[in-house]
Amino acid sequence: MADNARAKKLADLIREVVAEKLQRGIKDPRLGSHVTITDTRVTGDLREATVFYTVYGDDEDRASAAAGLQSAKGILRSAVGAAAGTKFTPTLTFVADALPENARTIEDLLDKARASDAKVREASSGADYAGDADPYRKQDDEGESGNEDAAAS
Repeated sequence: MADNARAKKLADLIREVVAEKLQRGIKDPRLGSHVTITDTRVTGDLREATVFYTVYGDDEDRASAAAGLQSAKGILRSAVGAAAGTKFTPTLTFVADALPENARTIEDLLDKARASDAKVREASSGADYAGDADPYRKQDDEGESGNEDAAAS
């Protein structure tokens, strides 16, 4: 079992090598400049690597990029093996990163919350308090207090 620092170093190296190879080494039109490698994770035994990517475009572009990455998996693994110089080159698995969709969902929810807050602020702008200005009981001029039972005990 490798230590976490070694797995982190290998993951960083894989991310750099795959991104460089996608940008300059692979001539597949499905893998144009709209594919971005966002993260890489390597298992503790350094046998498997998961490469997370995002695609700028619509669903059709995402599907074609996934197919392009699957077909270029062998070339990318060879490039990683040459750069890493390890006994065993990890197998690569490509996973579409859900970060952009999650961020878009959060932004939509925040926009709804801002709109709701604006409605509440608008409705309460000219409103008065429901009761008196000072809702706490005070002693009257005659000396009576609001809590007579406590005074009798």
